[in-house]
Amino acid sequence: MLTIENLEVNYHHTVQALRGLSLHVDEGQVVALLGTNGAGKTTTLKAASNLLHLEHGAIDGGRIRFADQDIRDLSPDALVRKGLFHVREGRRIFSEMTVEDNLIAASYALDGRGRSPDYDKVYAFFPRLAERRRQIAGYLSGGEQQMLAFGRAMIAEPRMILMDEPSLGLAPKVVEEIFDAIRRLNVEEGVTILLVEQNAAVAFSVAHHAYVMEHGQIVMEGSVETLRNDPDVQSFYLGMGAEGAGSFRDVKHYKRRKRWLS
Repeated sequence: MLTIENLEVNYHHTVQALRGLSLHVDEGQVVALLGTNGAGKTTTLKAASNLLHLEHGAIDGGRIRFADQDIRDLSPDALVRKGLFHVREGRRIFSEMTVEDNLIAASYALDGRGRSPDYDKVYAFFPRLAERRRQIAGYLSGGEQQMLAFGRAMIAEPRMILMDEPSLGLAPKVVEEIFDAIRRLNVEEGVTILLVEQNAAVAFSVAHHAYVMEHGQIVMEGSVETLRNDPDVQSFYLGMGAEGAGSFRDVKHYKRRKRWLS
């Protein structure tokens, strides 16, 4: 569904953010992209959705293909209409509009497809949005705003969603609801998802495959089961060191190992 090959990205023509990054996401899969802050995860998603120019970023080399089509020259709105939807970090809803109007705005992605937006499906996934459909979105809780951001993606009927840090700043119960919706959308609707998430345990609960990034490069990949059992991943991302729950100080050697930085 999505293939990225040898991607090179810089900001302001000086700061290199991605260095020969390659990954692929098979149709129907949930793939997790893990890494520390500054590893390049969000940049990867912005490159795929062609939003880099908004932050003075540019692709210097490599290829990005979605559904067997080169998409580097397509505008973000054209990508959405082709079925690639980016749920950005920080919700990015229209805060001065109602919940319902936010969903209506997302229906623009259906132009030319000859289908009507399925608001009922969104409200079935997130009953709280149905209760607040006439409420101004800016007054929603953080969890409800994340549900709305997810609902906007669902209205667009995407083939694939790029999802950036959906659990950020949310209570555990709300995170559980969001990730249950991710699982259902993948299993019931067949939507492919590339998921950037700091909470590796939560990401592993829905993902089939995962990549680990450091310094703009992929340093490890494998099935979720393989990575879940890897000692380094356990220590650094799952807090499962030999002495019990680990800390960054205890496992910082992780980043220095030559096999991760070669």
